Amino acid sequence: MSLFISQAHAAAAPAPQGGGFEMIIMLLVFGLVFYFMIYRPQAKRVKEHKNLMSQLSKGDEVLTQGGVVGKITKVADDKDFIVVSIAEGTEVTVQKGAVSAVLPKGTMKSL
Repeated sequence: MSLFISQAHAAAAPAPQGGGFEMIIMLLVFGLVFYFMIYRPQAKRVKEHKNLMSQLSKGDEVLTQGGVVGKITKVADDKDFIVVSIAEGTEVTVQKGAVSAVLPKGTMKSL
């Protein structure tokens, strides 16, 4: 009978089970890496952008996320919109959140 059926050998003893302590340490290390590499820098950028939006005022030269450079002509405090003059007689209404940077004075003239 041993011609067609291989003989069964006893399996080796299973590896000892490790405690859950190592897994907890690895999860904590992963959590710390996630916090310092992803969450904290992103929260800092969001805070800086909110600060930028709250300090927008008439006369500031801004760059929008769409790449439009212009001068703020009107700021509506009750709403989240500003009016940006991109050329003489051409004004565009954009959300405050669309402003990506406030440019130094005189930037539009140098372009």
